[in-house]
Amino acid sequence: MPFDTAPSPVAPPAASRLWTAVGSFGVPVVVLLALAAARPDMAVWLVGAAALVTLAAWAAHRRRSGEDARVAVPTPAATAGAADRHLLEDAFEALVDPVLVVAGGEADDLAGRRVVLANAAARELLRIPREGALLVPALREPAVLEAVDEALYGGVERTTDFTTPGARPRHWRVMTRPLPGGDGAGPLALVVLRDETDVRRMELMRVDFLANASHELKTPLASLAGFIETLKGHARDDARARDKFLDIMAVQAERMSRLVADLLSLSRIELNEHIPPAGRVDLVPAARDVVDAVGLLAGERGVTLKLESRSGRAPIAGDRDEVVQVIQNLVDNAIKYSGAGQTVEIMVKADVPLQEAAAAWSGGAREGGVTRLPLLTPDREPGQRYAAVMVRDHGPGLAREALPRLTERFYRVEGQKSGERPGTGLGLAIVKHIVNRHRGGLTVESAPGQGATFTAYFPVAAARVPRDAATTDRPLP
Repeated sequence: MPFDTAPSPVAPPAASRLWTAVGSFGVPVVVLLALAAARPDMAVWLVGAAALVTLAAWAAHRRRSGEDARVAVPTPAATAGAADRHLLEDAFEALVDPVLVVAGGEADDLAGRRVVLANAAARELLRIPREGALLVPALREPAVLEAVDEALYGGVERTTDFTTPGARPRHWRVMTRPLPGGDGAGPLALVVLRDETDVRRMELMRVDFLANASHELKTPLASLAGFIETLKGHARDDARARDKFLDIMAVQAERMSRLVADLLSLSRIELNEHIPPAGRVDLVPAARDVVDAVGLLAGERGVTLKLESRSGRAPIAGDRDEVVQVIQNLVDNAIKYSGAGQTVEIMVKADVPLQEAAAAWSGGAREGGVTRLPLLTPDREPGQRYAAVMVRDHGPGLAREALPRLTERFYRVEGQKSGERPGTGLGLAIVKHIVNRHRGGLTVESAPGQGATFTAYFPVAAARVPRDAATTDRPLP
């Protein structure tokens, strides 16, 4: 359904039109002049007739010239109409929301629903051509197809919501309305898709934040209130009890501070989870920075950190602060569940296929009974390569039934909730959402008594083209 009209015919040249007129009327004029020479008595009448024929030829020539000029030269109104059509077409293509014009065909023929016009956003989203695509394969949501039918055959306007599945679901609001006229293609309907993902995420973020904060802050607040009441009562003059209670209150206040910070961090990551990062990070120096940052804490606990890299560089597409947060959360967990004298091993693998990136730890033999579980699996892209960071501890390990819940908010494994291992229970949830935003994956491998290994892997960044690459083929001066 193009916006342009058929081009106007081109008029023949003026000289050609003049000679055509002369050819049509010249013979009668010559004949009349010859008779005038042969019959002097009728010369006046014959010359007058020749003059009249000549005037008629000239008038016909002028009339045809005027008609051709009206065809060849567009009027101001026609020029303005063509400009408006081009402007409308440009505006239609530039719309941010995907827009479709659908033709219905026969009501009982589902295959007859065709997209007769799709703007650039719709073509990119649904991967369809500008014209002629079938609607059913492009939009498989039954509620949306039903709304389109109601617009086509019932003249009903509707608004429908649906969610596309996947690792990063997107929420869409679809507006359908009938269009007048069909020009022989059957009834027409307008379909507009609006991405409501950000709005839904913000609403869910607000609800989750309030629910989680109110639930998790209740315990430390109750503890603080109880100790404050005790200090105001009989423990007011007991210096030993007062110092003990104040230390406990400081621990609870610190716990609340960590909880609020982790909740805010998780909410911020979830809000932008559907937007892939545009930066570039090298996993090797990022892991080295984390080892340097937590080295003091590991030393205080008697834990040794060992960093190994199979390559000097492991570039990925990502946000450096978030990638560092992933590695630090995994290393912090490993240190937390490691005993004095044990080693936490960190390995970085660069430019490997998906199967190898998500593979089990190969740095040493494991005993039997180890369970390996993917906690997050990326969408498969043909030929995509990955870089991975693996963190392994030799702590108490995890039972098989506990593995699927590790990335839930505030989940703590039963029997591992003692105060010796402080935390908010949000560390692995944050890791999962960051890795998901980076279009990566996360796996865990563990068994009771055999420690745990967490692997986070990310798509390898595209190679950078040197600035002078385009000039390498130029001839030397």
